[in-house]
Parts: sequence; C-alpha cells; structure tokens
Amino acid sequence: MTASAAPRETILHTRGAEVFVRERGEGRPLLMINGLGGNVEMWGAAEERLSTFATTIVFDAPGSGRSPTLSGPVSIRALAHVVAGALDQLGYEQVDVLGFSLGGLIAQELARADRPRIRRLALVATACGWGSMPGTLQALALISMPIRYHSRVLYEHTKSLLGPADAALLHRQQALSDARLLHPPPIAGYMAQLWAGALWSSLAWLPSVRVPTLVLHGAVDHLVPSANGVQLARLLPESRLHVLPDEGHLLVFDPESASLPLLEDFFARPSLNESYAWASGTEVDDDATVDRAFAESVGAHPYRALSGVFRRFVQRTYHNGSD
Repeated sequence: MTASAAPRETILHTRGAEVFVRERGEGRPLLMINGLGGNVEMWGAAEERLSTFATTIVFDAPGSGRSPTLSGPVSIRALAHVVAGALDQLGYEQVDVLGFSLGGLIAQELARADRPRIRRLALVATACGWGSMPGTLQALALISMPIRYHSRVLYEHTKSLLGPADAALLHRQQALSDARLLHPPPIAGYMAQLWAGALWSSLAWLPSVRVPTLVLHGAVDHLVPSANGVQLARLLPESRLHVLPDEGHLLVFDPESASLPLLEDFFARPSLNESYAWASGTEVDDDATVDRAFAESVGAHPYRALSGVFRRFVQRTYHNGSD
C-alpha cells in the first residue's frame, strides 16, 4: 500500500447548493457518499486506504458538515442532482461510486439518472427505501435525535442504541466519535435529509439499473438490517452480495472491517473477472432467499408491516411477482 497524495479541499457552488469537497490520491475517480448527517472526517481509514489507488472524492452533503442546508424542499433526487453538478465542476466524466447508508440512496439515484457515468457501484449498509426492512425501534429512535451530535455527553449515553457491534466499534475507535462530533449537522439540515430518505423508494425501478454493483452488509446491523442487502442484490441485475459476520451498521468506518479489502479489490481490479470480491460474492437469483431473510429480520412494527404492504404492491404492479 503506497501513500496517497495530499488532500485537495474546495467549496463548490453548484445547482443552488454550496458543497465542501475533498479530493485525495491519484488514479480512477472514486466518489464516496456518506450517510445521514455525516461529514468527510468520518471516512478516516476508508478514505486513506482507497486513495492509495484511486482519486477519492468525499463531500459534505447539503445540510451536513461544512455544506449549508438547501433552501426549499429536499429530496434524494435533488441531492443526487447536486452531486452530479459537483462532478461536472470537478471534470469527472466517469466515476466509481461507494454509497453508505443514506449515501446509498443517493448513489442509486445517480445510477438511475446517468448510467454511463458510473463504472462500478458499491452499496454498503443501505436499502431501497420504502419496501425495505426497517431497523429496531431503538436504532430508529436514535437517528431521530440529531441533538445528540451537539452534545458529547448525550452522544456517549445514547450510542449503545445502535446495537452491540456498533457500540463496541465506537468504544474501540474513539476517533470515529470525534470525527462525528467535529462538524455536527444543523438540526434543520439533518431533518431535511432524514425526511428525504423516509419518503424515497427505488423498489419499482431498481431492476432497470444495470451497473456492476457490490452489496456489502453487516450481519448484525440494527439500523438497516442485512435483509436489505439481500433484497438489493436480488433487485439489481448485475450484483454480488457479501453479508459480513459480527459487523454492524458502521462497518465501513472500521479499520479492521472485512469490507475494506473487498472494496479495495472491487474498485482496483481492471476487470470484474479479476476481482475476488466479485467472484466470491453471492448472486441472489430467487425470491425465496429474500423472503427468508425478511422473515428472520429484526425490523420494528408498525413500520415493518407498512413497508411490507408497499413491497407487495410494487411486486404485483411492477415486478410481476418477483422481488
């Protein structure tokens, strides 16, 4: 592993938004899209590792970090539109994309809107929105409290709600908590992102997205259960799945996570035929696998039931009974 070039930071004004962006390393461009209210400093070891062979592009989405909240209604499609504008300004015609959690929703919208722009896609700890499996009540309650990012005491007292694996990671990697609290998201911006994700779904159109996609999920993710990774791998026609034992929602921020070598291999190999991450992944090609994963999931009611109704409606209307 070689050292990456010094980071280059800038503020872009694009499509009605002001966006803080950092580029690092040299090589094929790799866009990394963070989760709800996340800032660029959280990428830590992942950015450092991936920038040894790629030009990583990380940014604070509008309403988080050093990017002000958008004026007017915020949607996932609008956020994807801003990201596309940033890529235009930076001069990147084609990129690889890594989308984590809420960033995975934005990544899916990018792939839908401009397929030729994306060479390869990795979706980490994310879902299709409505029609997916919700997390536990404790984890859902946690993400509804953005005030905790403005108080270290409150943050430390509530982080266990995300689940044992993530609580252990945050205890072991204090730098991740420090990065999370360094640039706390404005309450309005955080809630705008939260509602954008809550009202969004790719379930009806995701099968039309033909981009080679690596789906990575922690087996003990309490916020976005791993059944969602199984569902994404079934919906996406060109995909492979890895469900990683004993890993939680924040796996991509863990320097010891099995996700990092898989991501490195997937993006660095010249062809998919040379990629161990691709060859060793699971191809989900039947609905029964998704049904079993959903039946065994920890998703909370009533959200689980409501999302199930929507999923069955979309299956009948768009997929002719296939998930």
